[in-house]
Amino acid sequence: MLADGGGVSEDGAAEDGAAGDAAARVALVRMLQDAHAGELAAAYAYRAHWRSLRRPAEREEVRRIEASEWHHRAEVRSILDGLGARPRLRHELVMGVTGRVLGSLCFVTGWFGPMYAAGRLEGMNVSQYLTAREAAVRLGLPYVDRLDAMRVEEDRHERWFGDRVRGHPLLPLARRVLGWSPPEPDAATEPPPVVVTPPPRAGVGA
Repeated sequence: MLADGGGVSEDGAAEDGAAGDAAARVALVRMLQDAHAGELAAAYAYRAHWRSLRRPAEREEVRRIEASEWHHRAEVRSILDGLGARPRLRHELVMGVTGRVLGSLCFVTGWFGPMYAAGRLEGMNVSQYLTAREAAVRLGLPYVDRLDAMRVEEDRHERWFGDRVRGHPLLPLARRVLGWSPPEPDAATEPPPVVVTPPPRAGVGA
């Protein structure tokens, strides 16, 4: 709507703003539905991943990360409920199967592949929750702190997996093919030892 003189009227600007907010809300719901299903796939994959590992410290940390994914799934479901939305059932089923399949591969693909794939996945989750947080800020929704907390935790996961594969001889090839590189070590904490030679898988003699 044009005001006198060819400018946009206040009513027209308000309508445009409302339409933009409605579109942002739809996009946020879709993003959260994807995140809800994605957390299911990640949790199933990590459940198999930690069981495939031989080193106790790695087993314990990936098991803790699995628990974190279940917690994030519950948090996302709570936010969806607050937005009057529900998970997409078909997507949930597809991602559930995907997570179980990826998890089963951890027992046959060696040590590096699952560690690298997990780091790459967590990097994608960081971006997803950051975008969701920005949408919540724009819409004035009371979920900013919760989304930011999940982003921070996913960032910690990405850094942990990244520190595991940093310096591995297969990393340059994986980086060229899949595009993900481990984040730089956090300057506030001492980086863990570099892993160069993968340990044997569970059930396989040293």
